[in-house]
Amino acid sequence: MQTGWRALREELQRWQDAGLAATFWWRDDDAEDDTAQLGRLLRLAAALDVAPALAVIPAGATPALAQRLHNTPQVDVLQHGYAHLNHAPAAEKKAELGAHRAVQAVAGELTLGRQRLITLVPACLPVLVPPWNRIDQRLLARLSEHGYRGISTFSARAAVLDAQGLTRVNTHVDPIAWRGGRGFCGDTVALRQVLEHLSERRLGRADRTEPTGLLTHHLVQDDDCWAFCDRLITETRAFDSVTWELARALFSAN
Repeated sequence: MQTGWRALREELQRWQDAGLAATFWWRDDDAEDDTAQLGRLLRLAAALDVAPALAVIPAGATPALAQRLHNTPQVDVLQHGYAHLNHAPAAEKKAELGAHRAVQAVAGELTLGRQRLITLVPACLPVLVPPWNRIDQRLLARLSEHGYRGISTFSARAAVLDAQGLTRVNTHVDPIAWRGGRGFCGDTVALRQVLEHLSERRLGRADRTEPTGLLTHHLVQDDDCWAFCDRLITETRAFDSVTWELARALFSAN
């Protein structure tokens, strides 16, 4: 597969020529406070006229963040676990919502987190974003019992609705090199992620109705990563066939 900005434009042109709508959405993780980095995220979003969905960590969420979000109603709020703490053994991949604790205990934490988030941001969506994009299947099966209507992780979804009846809208493009110093992974790697999901959708090998999701982390992004996000949104919005969707629409559509 070819990569690069020209390859992206060519792929989007294929969508347009086929009369297809190439949809995208933007999820940003780990918000807790009204920081300078959050301000940068929101300024970029406003300049591009695209609204990200903010995955907020309930246990650490501050009144200052709530006030900022009150003044930015176009930004949807999702629940990012409870405290974003790792409970997995050192030899395993990090997880807060993994199989390392009793399901009832973890579900209780999530309920406390949801109540806190509703208090701070009443318009928050009943959507769970598991920290590190990992969740125990036993817990997943019980989320609807606790008031959740949606779930968002990483990688192409198998179906719009999970067996548990949750609307699933995932992300697919992560421009941070987590294992390489946490800097920008580079245009080649990041655009490969974009193009792989777009082409799989267009060819019918992935759910065509799932928008290609950009996943950002405002607290750790470097200037190159911000520049990539800016250019990606700018390049895609140059096509009439492209729309950037709001989380509130995606998670209420089913």
